[in-house]
Amino acid sequence: MDIVSHGLWGALAFGQRTRKSFWLAFFLGIAPDLFSFGVFMAASFLGLAAHPDWSSGRHPDPSQIPAYVNNLYNLTHSLVVFAAVFGLVWLARKKPLYELLAWGLHILADIATHTYIFFPTPFLWPLSDFRVSGIPWGHPIIFIPNVTLLIILYYWFFIRPRFAVKK
Repeated sequence: MDIVSHGLWGALAFGQRTRKSFWLAFFLGIAPDLFSFGVFMAASFLGLAAHPDWSSGRHPDPSQIPAYVNNLYNLTHSLVVFAAVFGLVWLARKKPLYELLAWGLHILADIATHTYIFFPTPFLWPLSDFRVSGIPWGHPIIFIPNVTLLIILYYWFFIRPRFAVKK
């Protein structure tokens, strides 16, 4: 799934309590991609890393992606790592940080929307290298319902109440 959709779904599912909660859930929803691909993309735009060829409109050749990105991707896209962090944060705070569940939602969405061709989701890492080849998030069968549902739900929860008739 695209990074913006991850943030929007995370915020919608786990950030409706307050404005701060919304933005924290949005950030945690994009964090797995931000802390893996974002580091590389920032370095490449600053000229500190080779810039991958995106000119074809498709994913770049995986050989153009440095090994550290794969390592960060494994770390940030693992349900095992997520569960450990969620548990540690819960222990430290003595209550769960529900917005952190946006990270777990990101991983679950990626399992179904990434293929073997480009960064299949290592959701059981480091316990197993098992991965699923799903339907790419850019495919119309995923992309159109994703955008449509986000528009409908954001309208329903955030825009519609402003225009509701008050009794």
